[in-house]
Amino acid sequence: MSPVRICSRTACKASAVFTLTYVYRDSTAVLGPLATYAEPHCYDLCAEHSERLTAPMGWELVRLPVETESEPSADDLEALADAVREAARPAPDGRTEPVGQGTEVGRRGHLRVLRSEPAATKPAQE
Repeated sequence: MSPVRICSRTACKASAVFTLTYVYRDSTAVLGPLATYAEPHCYDLCAEHSERLTAPMGWELVRLPVETESEPSADDLEALADAVREAARPAPDGRTEPVGQGTEVGRRGHLRVLRSEPAATKPAQE
């Protein structure tokens, strides 16, 4: 299987760069950036066919903006690296979040929201 997807139009062998989907309830055709993976009810289109695309009569065609930068910039990578370093750094006061201790304050399906108990303070010795 080829990692490059080709245009869905018959006899077109150009590389796909856009994905076309339909929202039947709203009578809308949506043309956006190429989807991460091929879906059965979507159409991948090359640049030429996407430019000539028209919606059926009575339908609206929505063209989503396409980002021209396909690779992360150096700023994005540096911000990600800084966030990872910050998360790995120990807390400034030496305390760490207790693991496995907390009070359940909410639940949604199989997920639980836990709130940590405040650290118990030791009474001052005189």
